[in-house]
Amino acid sequence: MNGTFTGADAYGDFARTWETRIGRPFPLAPLSPATIAAFRARSHGFRIRDVMVNGFTTEAALRTTGTTVGSDDHVRLWIVRRGAWHLGDRRGTEHPAPAGRFMAQAGRLSHFTAAPHTTAQVVVLPAAAVPHPRDRMSSGPATAAELRLLTAHADMIRRTLDNLGPAGLDAARDTLIELARAAIQGTVDETEPRLAPALAHAARALADRRLTDPTLSPTTLARHLHVSLRTLQRAFAADGLSVSAYIRDRRLDEARRALTTPGRPTTIAEIAARWQFADSGHFARAFRRRHGQNPTDYAASATRELPPPRPAPESHGP
Repeated sequence: MNGTFTGADAYGDFARTWETRIGRPFPLAPLSPATIAAFRARSHGFRIRDVMVNGFTTEAALRTTGTTVGSDDHVRLWIVRRGAWHLGDRRGTEHPAPAGRFMAQAGRLSHFTAAPHTTAQVVVLPAAAVPHPRDRMSSGPATAAELRLLTAHADMIRRTLDNLGPAGLDAARDTLIELARAAIQGTVDETEPRLAPALAHAARALADRRLTDPTLSPTTLARHLHVSLRTLQRAFAADGLSVSAYIRDRRLDEARRALTTPGRPTTIAEIAARWQFADSGHFARAFRRRHGQNPTDYAASATRELPPPRPAPESHGP
């Protein structure tokens, strides 16, 4: 389910798309008439077996009606990236989930509200698979390593769902549940092999954002993701590449791009330093092994292959 819902019948379009793509196991919460009238939102979600994940951004405020929301058969996880979500327990007490936090809850809600321009990811799981005390709210930082693993795995599923066979669907669903349980309990079961693809995906994404960081290493990635170095290495081993090799190759790829980027640093030494190679000699040897040429020759050959600049159009004046 992917779409932007605006216009006169925005909520109707959203509800019909939800019914088609998500289905009756996860009915929409009853929204107030004012919310339906002003409804404008973006949504990208999917259902896999008995698990539902939906990323949601609302442009206008949301509020449910006075009837209870949800089911005793589900555990729900809200990961709030922007704005604020408020969840009401069955006693009517509101529990805030501001940006940068997640909230987990089992059982029914009395109501929920969301501020305008709120972005959140909602994960709904079978209560039997994710133990959580009924009617209790638990909360934590949305930046926790377990949450990053969960969202990375959910993103992988969303992009590949239509191509998964029955066995793949089962494995993807089971890993989502394992990660949700880890997020709620605050720990990752390092012996669980189904977590390896999600762990490797999250580590690669984190490394890609920190390639110029001199402290980036397999050890710092493992520490940041709250797993042992051995567990992280095992997750990468399935692809036949070590964590160190991944970091080195990504830095070399970025350095290769820098060699032919207009306005690039003027010396090989500056490029080597930016991408955290010990010196120009070390950089040149690593570059040659990966790309078959030394950096100077590569930059020269790439420059020769670039098309000549187009002449500026003549100006005829007024």
